Amino acid sequence: MKIKIVLAAMLAVIMSGCVGIPDSEGWRSSQKNDFLKILETDKYMSICNQQTLYKKVKETQNSQLMSRLFVAYTKNLANGCIIDPSLAVKKGERTVKRYGIYTQKASDADIRRKLKAGESIEKILKPYVPEYRQFNALITHYKAAQDPEAKRKIRLNIERVKLLKPNLGKNYALVNIPEYEIRIIEDDKTKVKMRVIVGTRKNQTPIFSEELKYITLNPAWNVPDSIARNEIIPDTLKDPGYLKKHRLVIRKDYNLKSPALSFNSVNPRAYVGGKGPVPFKFIEVPSNRNALGRVKFIFPNHHSVYMHDTPTKHLFKRKKRSYSHGCIRLSEPKYMLEYITKNYTAYDYEDVKKRYDSFKTHYVKVNKRLPVHTVYLTTYVDDSGKLLSFADIYSFDKLQKLNF
Repeated sequence: MKIKIVLAAMLAVIMSGCVGIPDSEGWRSSQKNDFLKILETDKYMSICNQQTLYKKVKETQNSQLMSRLFVAYTKNLANGCIIDPSLAVKKGERTVKRYGIYTQKASDADIRRKLKAGESIEKILKPYVPEYRQFNALITHYKAAQDPEAKRKIRLNIERVKLLKPNLGKNYALVNIPEYEIRIIEDDKTKVKMRVIVGTRKNQTPIFSEELKYITLNPAWNVPDSIARNEIIPDTLKDPGYLKKHRLVIRKDYNLKSPALSFNSVNPRAYVGGKGPVPFKFIEVPSNRNALGRVKFIFPNHHSVYMHDTPTKHLFKRKKRSYSHGCIRLSEPKYMLEYITKNYTAYDYEDVKKRYDSFKTHYVKVNKRLPVHTVYLTTYVDDSGKLLSFADIYSFDKLQKLNF
């Protein structure tokens, strides 16, 4: 009799799924319960465009429907819930992405395989959950917000965080474009914060991530061909003394040691406006009044964007600071040089300072990882937990649409 009771109890346990027997879709009862708990609060803000399906799953707990929802939820978490987040525009023969995104591969087959293998729901979702502190901080404020417009603005920024490059880094520099600020963040704490100038609406600072590699002391400014065509050449044609006033020299290439060329010898009128390369180059020599100031910080990228000093210090007093051609101008470049030298290079700061004071060009290699992330967050939660809100300077809040 006792044996029959024990066998009946074991059979009941097996039938209930408590020992982890999967159903035909691969779901175990523990996985279903965990996923339903996540959905109840939308823990990772990724139900998005699947509200109708979620309602059916909640009512029926049908395994096939739940699998469809789980795949959709994972993909929404991996790659956000904004329609066309890149804001791609056509420029001539090429398509230009105005907003940089970092997509992650989340395949149906891989998600279902992990589910059937018995992995926990949290473990399956973990690779797609942003590590960046802003994700959970913004979710907290989103759930507490009452005003519909405020909620939409916060939600857009939650989705933008999903689109950031995975593995931001334990330590990193964050340039928040609409805030006009840069922070160096270490272990989720802000160690350096300063004002910056970013690109105009016409010459927007791009959204991307790259590693800081080196610092240039007393840089020469290699004038881009587009600026040469549209600014330098026209201004020099109007004022023959323009080049001298702005410490500009002409060379065959971007090398100050190349033979000097005269303005009249290079047929400048043929290169006014238009597009394409210019067969001679303008270089501004190092000085206190150089357009790049006395120092620039290089994180190589195909946008040709970097951080640098600037002689136009008065612009940092303004609330709106979008004046550059796309690069990031620093309000306290010398302090940034000192901090990065001491914490991210093998150099002694006093030695670097001597090179800085020489007015000769020198290079300082960065030997400790410091990614630089340019982001577009119109809401941001500071270290104290306060929600900050900023103007939509490039109209991304207006242009980017949620898919739900």
